[in-house]
Amino acid sequence: MHFGLEGKTVLVLASGSGLGKAVAGEFLKEGADVVLAGRGVEKLERAAADLRGATGITPRFQQCDITKAEELHGLVRFAAQKHGSVDVLVNNAGGPPAGTFEIFDDAAWTGAFELTLLSYVRAIREVLPFMKQRGWGRIVNSTSSSVREAIENLILSNTFRLGVIGLTKSLAAEFAPYGILVNAIGPGRFDTERIRSLDRSLAEKKGLSVEDVSRASLSRIPMERYGDPEEYGRLAVFLGSEANTYITGQTILADGGMTRAVP
Repeated sequence: MHFGLEGKTVLVLASGSGLGKAVAGEFLKEGADVVLAGRGVEKLERAAADLRGATGITPRFQQCDITKAEELHGLVRFAAQKHGSVDVLVNNAGGPPAGTFEIFDDAAWTGAFELTLLSYVRAIREVLPFMKQRGWGRIVNSTSSSVREAIENLILSNTFRLGVIGLTKSLAAEFAPYGILVNAIGPGRFDTERIRSLDRSLAEKKGLSVEDVSRASLSRIPMERYGDPEEYGRLAVFLGSEANTYITGQTILADGGMTRAVP
């Protein structure tokens, strides 16, 4: 399959580790000019070195707190410097804190909104002029399988991830005349530090061992394993490439069959 990503600029948010880093790696394999972004410079440096070792290509990177509008503005300008545009945006964010309704105050709700929804709005606003000018663009919004089935102990994520789906649907219709396709991916349980952290949090809440929580999760996955982050990355590459010509406004779950809810 020809993805047509050579010479295209791909900006991947929150790509210093986990799923974001894996997405960046898969785009690099297809010849894209990839820009990493994240809060920690040292983590970005390690990620760039790891990806260079895996692909032979060194991605560019810039420190950015995606909850700050001015930093996102600067990031997109940096990403566009080499080829004069940003062709593909992969919106991604570390999840908000785990927990139940009663433990969170207004500051926690506001922070989760800025992280998991408003950052996506702002990033899209910044890349849109470039994509409209070229008459081509791809936006991939990373969400969670919770958009189909709420996940225990994740009230903040469950709430705001659904907002990303509404945004995706709305923008797909608005942007289609400009050749811009917008889709979302809902990851289930992938082998990342985020999932291990959530398992620890749920284990503490329930008074169980982390191993017991992990086993219970695995028992709900028909494929009987956690996903490899590279599998997630390959799906993002398809949706963000020239190979995708007619899919827009969709939310695709990558969860090994775990979510049983019917949309």
